[in-house]
Amino acid sequence: MRILDLTPALTKKLLSVRLVRDAEAERVARKIVADVRQRGDSALWAWAEKLDGATLNARTVWISQKEIRAAARRVSPQFRSAIRQGVRNIRRIAERQLPRDWSLEVEPGVKIRQLVRPIESVGCYIPGGRASLVSTLLMTVIPAQVAGVPRIAAVCAKPNDELLAAAYFLGVREMARVGGAQAIAALAYGTKSVPRIEKIFGPGNKYVTATKQLVSADCAIDLPAGPTEAVVLADRGNPAWIAADLLAQAEHALDAGSFLVTTTRKLATEVAAQVAAQLRALPKTNPAHHSIQSAGAILIASSQVAACEFVNHFAPEHLSLPSQASSLFRQIRSSGTIFLGPYGAQPLGDYISGSNHVLPTAGWARRRGGLSAADFVKCISVQEISRRGFSRLADGAETLAAAEALPAHGRAVRIRR
Repeated sequence: MRILDLTPALTKKLLSVRLVRDAEAERVARKIVADVRQRGDSALWAWAEKLDGATLNARTVWISQKEIRAAARRVSPQFRSAIRQGVRNIRRIAERQLPRDWSLEVEPGVKIRQLVRPIESVGCYIPGGRASLVSTLLMTVIPAQVAGVPRIAAVCAKPNDELLAAAYFLGVREMARVGGAQAIAALAYGTKSVPRIEKIFGPGNKYVTATKQLVSADCAIDLPAGPTEAVVLADRGNPAWIAADLLAQAEHALDAGSFLVTTTRKLATEVAAQVAAQLRALPKTNPAHHSIQSAGAILIASSQVAACEFVNHFAPEHLSLPSQASSLFRQIRSSGTIFLGPYGAQPLGDYISGSNHVLPTAGWARRRGGLSAADFVKCISVQEISRRGFSRLADGAETLAAAEALPAHGRAVRIRR
């Protein structure tokens, strides 16, 4: 793993790389979206065969409840137990996140209320390239259920027994065996076999992320979530544990970025040695062998202040503070999620702690947080104004209408006097 001095020039380079739009991913996304919009199911089947080697048709694209029940019988008791624990924790957090109805009389006769209503239909994208991410099904379906979404459709290119079993335990009624940009396009615009939905959720590779952003003019999306990023900010700690966290995120994809930011060259060399040792234990096909070298690095900052400023500008998806957590935590302004203390292994958040793992990447953590139950609802404002309230507001409204040179606005108030 490269050890680099965190200079202003390197900081600028690392930040600018994430601002460059992936022209190739956008080109592929545009091609697939246009094809699915034009040819519908025919395009969906063709792209599924070309990219995933799947032979699909209107009868086989949706997985039957019989197949889902059979998968649930094949998984181990340990898997069932882990799913139950994860579901319980994720549901508790989602219930706390959900916005509530409220009512406030802002002036006598002027009552403003908030109504919280679920989105009518959502699509949950489950990555299924190297493995079906069971955890993403939990992280997207559970907050949707807590929010009361009537229709929840999940898609995954290569669903395995564990994913189907999790769908069974959650009561998912719609699961399609399709993935990639073609799945996003089908959810966004609809085909004869895949009904259109209102909002798409879930992380994915650069092609999925590009497609989500492309269709967002016509179909709501959650947030840009992918490729994966991880930063460990530490001057001391267990080098083996730090290396393990970096590799855990590095194995997601060839372009996953994992970084240690430190002011201590001793820790840098110790972690680099541990990364090399732990890499040898991973299969040669594991993406971490490539990504940890090409997309990751150990960065040596000149001071703790400089290290924290870099983290805040980088705004990583995952941030670990294994040591000095209380003092460093107060200096962090931007991150998708933060793990405090040496036992905060990042995979605990990926799977089972209850905090949502669908998180902003590519600097989006400077603008928003991770997925929550609030993303699955609409907050509708209700304004109830009595005669008394009208009398109190009318003069001010007419004055502001005149200031904006909008006479019809003023007349709509004045005509009620």
